[in-house]
Amino acid sequence: MRGRFSTYSFAGSNYQLYTPVTKDLQEAWMSGSLKDFPYWSKCWPSAIALSDFIAKNQALIQDKQVLELAAGLGLPSLVAARFAKNVITSDYLSEPLSFVKISAAENNITNIETRIINWHNQPSDLLVDIVLLSDVNYNPDDFETLDRLFSFFLQQHTLIILSTPQRIMARSFVEKWLPFKTMQEEFMLREGEEEVWVSVLVLERRDRE
Repeated sequence: MRGRFSTYSFAGSNYQLYTPVTKDLQEAWMSGSLKDFPYWSKCWPSAIALSDFIAKNQALIQDKQVLELAAGLGLPSLVAARFAKNVITSDYLSEPLSFVKISAAENNITNIETRIINWHNQPSDLLVDIVLLSDVNYNPDDFETLDRLFSFFLQQHTLIILSTPQRIMARSFVEKWLPFKTMQEEFMLREGEEEVWVSVLVLERRDRE
């Protein structure tokens, strides 16, 4: 599938993101060659907000081991890789990860590893310092699984950075985890003619044995 590069700028640095050509994407979907609808083919506002937050708060991930789950095109991973020790960029589909690899090469980033991971079946032996998540808490049917995922990482004293649009359906999930909040920033982005407000929260278990 062909793609094209789009430029994103954060904290004075530019990043080239490889994105699918719309016509090729439509043809792949109509032909049935894509397993699921390609929501990953778009860089969503939450990913942009998370990338901006990382660039402005790079000390959080400096020299850390970082995992991005449900990464899609992986823009936050590209930004994080500039500061982190290494980054695992993951998705449950292989198609977006092929675009991540091209983006990483274009940006001369060598410390990104792509891996197929479904956060419904998170590997229990995968331990990292930071977990990045953007726009994952949109389906209430997934909240119980996400609760288990968050609990697992917080028990490991892993820092979770969650970027979420301010949707009514997501409020109950976010409120449950506010006791672990150590930072929060709000971002306003434009999607077409609409304004989209996104919250970025840093969650951490602070009681260390």
